[in-house]
Amino acid sequence: MKLTGITILLFFYAVYLGKMLLQKRKGICTDQIAKGGKRDKIFYIELVLKVVTYTVVAVEIISIFLSIPRVPQPFIICGLILASLGDIIFLLAVVTMKDSWRAGIAEDDKTEMISNGIYKISRNPAFLGFDCVYIGLVLMFFNLPLLICSLFAMGMLHLQILQEEQYLIKEFGEEYVEYKRKVCRYFGRKFWSVEV
Repeated sequence: MKLTGITILLFFYAVYLGKMLLQKRKGICTDQIAKGGKRDKIFYIELVLKVVTYTVVAVEIISIFLSIPRVPQPFIICGLILASLGDIIFLLAVVTMKDSWRAGIAEDDKTEMISNGIYKISRNPAFLGFDCVYIGLVLMFFNLPLLICSLFAMGMLHLQILQEEQYLIKEFGEEYVEYKRKVCRYFGRKFWSVEV
């Protein structure tokens, strides 16, 4: 099970780092997290997000290597499925975004609004991928520090989503507002008309 957990993490972060390297070759700075010149709410949320996402990786690795098989088999299987699904969702998100993918809010970069592919059923599939991997690994290698770090990271990712939504409304206007009316924040399409 340890090898499986490490493989899930390696795949996830190989996609993340691989995309960053590909974009760097094109002169695109992918990592925009906490790099803005302003020291505002966005900067500090992104700074905490960056610290917690690095911390959770360390806690995940420690949890995998020091795990004692005490989690019931059905939880392990559910966790394996969920974490693997997270890898796939994240890969699809990154590939679909092409060169518009950024980590953090890139106010100075001009990107396209992406609403095709996996973005037809999730406004934030990359974040959904992170969440699925976090929850899956908690189910597979449960311990209290892993649970706390994962929940905190998921909370910070949600705050980042809320900030990005405000930025996207400013950047793309009615096109993004209409997209929000049709597609759910995490997963699903809306078949009813609501104000968002």
